[in-house]
Amino acid sequence: MKKLFLLTALSLSVSAGINAKSIDFIYDAGAKANIKKIHQDVAKSGGTLVDCIEEISVCKVSYPSIDAAQQSGLTLIPDASAFTPKVEKLPTDVNLLVTEANYSNPPASGDDDFFFDLQWGHQAVGAVEAWNAGNRGAGVRVAVIDTGADGAHPDLAPNINIELSASFIAGETWDYAGTDINNHGSHTAGTIAAADNGFGTIGIAPEAELVILKALSADTGRGSSYATMAAMVYAANIGADVANMSLGLGIRHNGLFDINGTPYDTSDDIRFQVGGKDGIAQFINTYSKAATYAKQNGVTLIASAGNEATDLDHTDSLVKLPADLPAVNSISALGPRLWGKNPSTYTDHLALYSNFGQSAIDFGAPGGDYMSAFMPGGRDLCTVAGITNVCFAFDFVFSTGNGGWYWSVGTSMSAPHAAGVAALIIGANGGNMKPAHVEAKLRELALDMGKPGKDDVFGHGKVQAPK
Repeated sequence: MKKLFLLTALSLSVSAGINAKSIDFIYDAGAKANIKKIHQDVAKSGGTLVDCIEEISVCKVSYPSIDAAQQSGLTLIPDASAFTPKVEKLPTDVNLLVTEANYSNPPASGDDDFFFDLQWGHQAVGAVEAWNAGNRGAGVRVAVIDTGADGAHPDLAPNINIELSASFIAGETWDYAGTDINNHGSHTAGTIAAADNGFGTIGIAPEAELVILKALSADTGRGSSYATMAAMVYAANIGADVANMSLGLGIRHNGLFDINGTPYDTSDDIRFQVGGKDGIAQFINTYSKAATYAKQNGVTLIASAGNEATDLDHTDSLVKLPADLPAVNSISALGPRLWGKNPSTYTDHLALYSNFGQSAIDFGAPGGDYMSAFMPGGRDLCTVAGITNVCFAFDFVFSTGNGGWYWSVGTSMSAPHAAGVAALIIGANGGNMKPAHVEAKLRELALDMGKPGKDDVFGHGKVQAPK
């Protein structure tokens, strides 16, 4: 098994420079890495080698200034910030947190996982029918590249491979999930593969194995592009079948990079050129090496399409990574309106915040929405599965958190629904399936919605589990 080359322990942090003023860059060393030569070349150019991903000949290096890196003569790009996508204008005047103490009545379905009836997304992708057909994700390994997860959560612990889970964030273990219930990685992991254990919720693929790979901080929701790349390569090296990436960054063809963990503030971005041109093309090419390596080594890659409500076919320059990479399946977000009042309502509206575009979207999946917060009756009280809340909250995606459960919305929530379906497909095929064949099966099973064929909302269609 190939391994990452680590020069310093826990060196894959966003700000892990050699000193407080240094800046981290990514160095694409070419076709085949020679660590000794890379070390010499970087030192000669005034930088310090921090870490390397040998498999793709990509390294993390540190320089005392932008000018020093620009004048190094090496093919460098800034180590741009990665983050959990933000949803703008999300209502904040509602409690979205749930603990076991909130449970009072069994769900109408009679399922012993007492919050299962809150999970409308499972019905939307046909998960129950897949389970009844014997497809539950057994023998499938899913890497969750995110903010870590609550390794002790009763819904998650039975399915987590503790030995293989890892952190790429300095000072945070993979199972550090922050200080409150809202842990992004726990939420995505639970949607994929919360255990069917007579408790709480159920994942789309409840018998799949989870490997938790922390590439973002549980405290800030931010990390580095290099950490995400390293996690993708690691996922391939440990034999992951699927990797879910409910994270990313948005870059524009203007040469500007966010390196300070402030993705929605461009005032502190830096401009960087490679070979006299803006470095965005080089950044995409380098980032793509990690995704291509993962796919070529058996990993079906799933990523959130982003939450800017942008038509990616007609934007002047916005590129979403990793979702827009050829090796990655980009997932838009769908949701119901007032599902808490009528569980048979349509669940496949394009969410208010979701990016879209025929050239960009591969599939649609449940991500939740908050449109009904502005509709008549949206702030009435509804009760589902023994839980009473404002009705619009039930249009969100319900899943595990840190020591509890919570509702959330975003393409961050749609991607794990698709990842769970991919796991079911692989499991139905005996647990071994090449990514190209998984993607072909996803297209075959997808429910064609909107315009016939690939369209700008659903891509090839809404993901559907194998029956």
